[in-house]
Amino acid sequence: MSVLHCQDLDLRIAGIRVATKLELTIQPGQFWGLLGPNGIGKTTLLKCLAGLLEPASGAILLESRALLELPRRLLARHIGMLQQHTVYVFDASVMQTALIGRHPYLGYWEREGPEDLAMASAALRSVDLEGFAGRSVTGLSGGEARRLAFASLLVQNPEIMLLDEPTNHLDLRHQVQIMSMIRRRTENGPRSALAALHDINLAARYCNHIIMLFGNGEWCAGPVDDMLTEASLERLYRCPVERLESPSGPRFHPQSDQVPAQTGVDRP
Repeated sequence: MSVLHCQDLDLRIAGIRVATKLELTIQPGQFWGLLGPNGIGKTTLLKCLAGLLEPASGAILLESRALLELPRRLLARHIGMLQQHTVYVFDASVMQTALIGRHPYLGYWEREGPEDLAMASAALRSVDLEGFAGRSVTGLSGGEARRLAFASLLVQNPEIMLLDEPTNHLDLRHQVQIMSMIRRRTENGPRSALAALHDINLAARYCNHIIMLFGNGEWCAGPVDDMLTEASLERLYRCPVERLESPSGPRFHPQSDQVPAQTGVDRP
């Protein structure tokens, strides 16, 4: 079971502070939601946790080992990332693309075997792409391409999922489907996930922990019930927020008639 830990992390991009002295531990069984306004640095943080960007200072540890010192193939068996945008430029079949998730487990020049094909087929079926195996990825809709990217991540089967807006381009049914799958994969361990989200209510319904990025390096993190309050969300998004109770838990909505006009471009 893998534990991902940020230790006194200072993260910047283009001289802008994303997080200062960040202390964050992602434990098995946890599903974290990453919230913040546009341009605040959510993608930058995810890429840093995936080992794709170096922090300005501090360390990221996978168990007790420095993330950046681990071989990429080994790292890919523990951590998988769903990028924010899914665009397939080169022609390949849906099945070939799903099988990319098995690459960390195969030797050089080794071909996928029956077990790998079975995993890919099951993953495609789980995201409603059964029957698409032979189709070209260049002919997929935006939602279909997004679900295929998630299926590839399922085939990779990492212990820690880092997901950048996993519900992008998805209709309501598939948003619920993907978020439910992430929660089921994490709620009993040994897996965990961190997902950047714009929908507060998806975070409220499916996540059990939240981290917020406020800009200027400021952040806070904790259990979902402690984090999702009107005060914290109003501070985060700079607009009035109201809380409504539903049979499945609280829901949050902007008070649209009181949202201030944007007077300039905010940067983190």
